[in-house]
Amino acid sequence: MPVKVSVIVPVYNPGAYIEDCVSSLLRQSLPPDEYEVIFVDDGSTDDTPGRLDELAAEEPRVTVIHQENSGWSGKPRNVGVAASRGEYVMFVDNDDHLGDEALERMYDYGVANGADVVVGKMAGQGRGVPVELFRRNHPRATVESAPLIDSLTPHKMFRRAFLDRIGLRFPEGKRRLEDHVFVTEAFLRADNVSVLSDYVCYYHVRRDDAANAGFQRFDPVGYFKNLREALDVVERYTEPGPVRDRLFRRWLRVEMVERMRGKRLLAMPADYRKEMFREIHSVVVERFGPGVAAGLQPTQQVVAALIAADRFGDVEAFAEWEAGIALKAVPEGLEWEDGTLRVSFAAEYHSGGAPLTFSATGGGDPLQAPPKDVTEAIAWVGADTVARFGSATADLLLRQRSNAAQYFQPVQFTRETVPTEDRGRFRLVLRATATVDPAQAAGGAPLAGGLWDAVVRVKLGGWTKECRLAPAPRAERPTAHAGVVAGRVVLPYWTARHLTLALDVDRASRNLGLGRIALEEIAVAHDRLSAPVPLYVPGDTDVLLRLTARARELDAAGTLSPAPGGSGALLTAALPALVMGGTTWRTALVPVPDATEQRPLALPFALRSGAHGVQVGRTPGPSVLRRLVRKAKARLRAARR
Repeated sequence: MPVKVSVIVPVYNPGAYIEDCVSSLLRQSLPPDEYEVIFVDDGSTDDTPGRLDELAAEEPRVTVIHQENSGWSGKPRNVGVAASRGEYVMFVDNDDHLGDEALERMYDYGVANGADVVVGKMAGQGRGVPVELFRRNHPRATVESAPLIDSLTPHKMFRRAFLDRIGLRFPEGKRRLEDHVFVTEAFLRADNVSVLSDYVCYYHVRRDDAANAGFQRFDPVGYFKNLREALDVVERYTEPGPVRDRLFRRWLRVEMVERMRGKRLLAMPADYRKEMFREIHSVVVERFGPGVAAGLQPTQQVVAALIAADRFGDVEAFAEWEAGIALKAVPEGLEWEDGTLRVSFAAEYHSGGAPLTFSATGGGDPLQAPPKDVTEAIAWVGADTVARFGSATADLLLRQRSNAAQYFQPVQFTRETVPTEDRGRFRLVLRATATVDPAQAAGGAPLAGGLWDAVVRVKLGGWTKECRLAPAPRAERPTAHAGVVAGRVVLPYWTARHLTLALDVDRASRNLGLGRIALEEIAVAHDRLSAPVPLYVPGDTDVLLRLTARARELDAAGTLSPAPGGSGALLTAALPALVMGGTTWRTALVPVPDATEQRPLALPFALRSGAHGVQVGRTPGPSVLRRLVRKAKARLRAARR
């Protein structure tokens, strides 16, 4: 069959970090004869060349090319393109990995939309990735209609014929930002770019040893020389005006202003931050007109103005003020309703441990000149934040703890000004309610099993910040039963260490509150059992009541029905005739009968037939021998940690 996708992986001394990459490439849902993997070993000096040669000998879809070290990733990628046979080429770094369906989904999406470039949703494991770009799918995107320019890493799928037609290849040699030059030209010259946001295609991983190329300290002179080449591409393919300014703004914001802000600047050694400032200043005054900085957020505008004015001392002082500002979000409600979990919260910025306050004087006017000092800069930012409060937004994302995949949840919010005791000053508070539907919360798909953290994201004034949802000290935490919804058992809980909201999906068995079932509320009449259980169900839900005794196991069909008043559910089940045999039967609940990996949930009662019918009693505890075995296993696990 024709090769649909050629995956090109530049390789240099990845060590064991390449194993996740290899595994993910071999697990792809695309049939093995429809894609190929080309590893280009750029002169590795570790055991990787031999490892790859062994892999290629075992896997027909794998090819390995060895070459002398070229200094960076550009040449290996170009060599891979030259050797590729696929309709599309996909670039993957050797310490990252793909989602199992990434190639199939991206290829099908690209073909369906006639895309020259396909951008798949990314998840950052210890690394930053675009967020707003992946809020929704963009079948037909341009740099004007979508924030494509926020995604300049090469980890995308490109139509091979498109690259050949325009003669696009990566700059080679020992250099930085070769991906910016390549991807920017691809975006500007493609007939169509498609963005796939409902499935995580690419996992961008920070190595434990922080040896990824992007985390190494760089020479500012060489770095910003290479950055100018990306700006040259923009100038070559755009006209002066708002579009060019918007594109230039990405480099001003990400590569320059953000390096000169808050904790990021203060973490640099003093001499290095001065060297960085000098190079950034030279690019700003040389390449950017006033329209570029004008579109930045207020705090960014201030920093950009101070950079242009060559006022390094004020940039440092402003960074010290910004470093103390943090987002805090506190829960106000947590409840199940109509099969969805409603999460209510209030969010605002804090400084020095107290809510940030504002006054109503002025604001909203463009920054015409650099502030005369940091005090004036802070005042202008505050006034502008108040003036723009009507455009502030709040979001709730669910982030899977195991792989950092994250998804926006539907949110409704209000903006409130809250007076303070300091006359004339007030707080800016966003109050929001997010709706988490377990059947669709993962980009339209059901939540996968595992742990999911609730993350609040706020855009307010000059900041876009994230934080975990956590109650104020000594404040009461809202709670909700675990829910049996959409074939999942979803437990909202507060983490033990930081008291932040998380969801346990299909993993919890001992923390569901089932031990609170009162024996006196369990009834057996005419061989039919009924028991209240602390679980939420949106309606009548089929379950199994599992009965075990010695080597025997019986399943009784049952139903969970919403209890009156929303206090949980009522479990009803018809007991099999064998239960009448004088044996003590332990009980467990199987919430999703047709799930292949659904673990039974132990119930705290046992059934035994007697002279007066079936009796309900407390589940017998483990034997002395079983307790000793459990303790020994626990000690062994602790010793291995």
